[in-house]
Amino acid sequence: MDQEDLDELTYKVNGCAMKVHNTLGNGFQEVIYQRCLAIELTSAGIHFVREVEHDIFYKGLPVGTRRADFVVEDEIIVELKAVIALEDVHLAQAKNYVVAYDKAIGLLINFGSRSLQFKKIYNPNYNQKGSSL
Repeated sequence: MDQEDLDELTYKVNGCAMKVHNTLGNGFQEVIYQRCLAIELTSAGIHFVREVEHDIFYKGLPVGTRRADFVVEDEIIVELKAVIALEDVHLAQAKNYVVAYDKAIGLLINFGSRSLQFKKIYNPNYNQKGSSL
């Protein structure tokens, strides 16, 4: 998928998130927003998988697993939050997911603030041929 297609897809995902936030507002638990975003993505014809587990390696040895909230079109990692304000730790987590899953782009979406918050995260180590971790 080229950059233009990725930009269009992230725009569509953000639009789905805006529909959810405009309907529910803030104040619900993250899982509620996950379920509602899944409904909107399906309605928009966007393919996704929820709670995708991925092995994490350290020096070639497995040390645990992580779960991304969504992998969209097998191209974009989407991490949701429902907090009053995003913090650096949330950005670090989203960046780690993008790198660990070897995707070019990640979206960090926060439903917990009065206005919906989006952060686009780029993977500086993106390798289209396969994961480097």
